[in-house]
This record gives sequence, C-alpha cells and structure tokens, in this order.
Amino acid sequence: MSISLRKGQKISLSKESAGLTAVLVGLGWDEAQQSEHGFKNRNPESIDCDASAFLLQNGHLVARNDIVYFNNLVHKSESVRHMGDNTTGEGEGDDEQILIDLSRVPPEYDRIVIVVNIYQATQRHQHFGMIENAFIRVVDGKTNREILKYDLTENYSDCLAMVFGEVYRHGNEWKFNAVGQGTKDRSISELAKRYM
Repeated sequence: MSISLRKGQKISLSKESAGLTAVLVGLGWDEAQQSEHGFKNRNPESIDCDASAFLLQNGHLVARNDIVYFNNLVHKSESVRHMGDNTTGEGEGDDEQILIDLSRVPPEYDRIVIVVNIYQATQRHQHFGMIENAFIRVVDGKTNREILKYDLTENYSDCLAMVFGEVYRHGNEWKFNAVGQGTKDRSISELAKRYM
C-alpha cells in the first residue's frame, strides 16, 4: 500500500521496497479552472509545467549537464532519464516522469532534486496558484508498486517554480524527502543557481 506523505516528511525507499534498484518518479498537475476570485482563467495559453532533476554532489550542482530536463533527457551516467515533455498537463495520472536507476547513480552524487517550473511564467502571467492537484509519487521500477505519494496542497499563488521533492543517499539507503517549497525562480537556470 502506498504511503501518503506530508510536507517535510522523509521516508526510506530502501526499507519500504526491499532490493530496490530503480524508481519511477511521476509528477502530475491540473490547470485550475477558476481563479481565487471565481473567474475562469482567461489566459489563452495552456500552463506548461516542466519537470527537471538536478543531480547534486555534496549538496551542490557542479555542472550544467547534471540537469536532466526536456532539453537534456538522459544524464551522462545514464542513471537518470526524463521521459519527455508534456506541454499541457491534460489527462489523468502522471504528466511527466523521471526514471532513476539507483544502482547506476555514480557514488559522487548524493542527492537528486526534483523541481517543476512554469515555462515562460512571467511572460504568460502564470503562477502555481493556477495549478491544482499537484503531486509527486515514487514507484518501484521493477514491480510497478507505488511506494509513496505526496500531494502539494498549500497555496502557491506567488510561486513560479516548485521543489517537489528529493531522492537522496543516507549511508547505504536511498531516501525520499517531501519538500514542497515554492520559489519565484523564472526558469530552470534560476532554479539551478540555488544549488550552485
């Protein structure tokens, strides 16, 4: 049975799924149909959320090619793979997915941060207050069993990007941290500077 996490909670993926070697990180969101004032969103452009994974060494992003996103779908180690860009968020289930082969993550990487930003948020006058039903979930890559799910339920009206969660090493274990931190970073590049 999947574990439902709250903001700030941590869980050992290794203990929850014995023999875990790979995970699928699924991210989802829906465009809210009404604004906080009750009027339908009149912006004609769909909200395009982009998921990315930052592979950190000692908590820092060392190189630009350690960012896996729609323009760099596979990390140089081939341990992290982005499954493609969904530009609308329409439909049920995961909108974007990132596969992490834990057994192949080089030992110098201790943390994989999963972030989502709204593409051209400032130009399109869009923010995470226009998004609902946002979640991140982690699935055992071998058995397809959902290990955990974290629903982001706070009001993120002034945020252009989000740190959803992170998969990290702790000794010989892999763990997950439900972060849920909104930011005003306008792009993947700005988000990346937080970790440099």
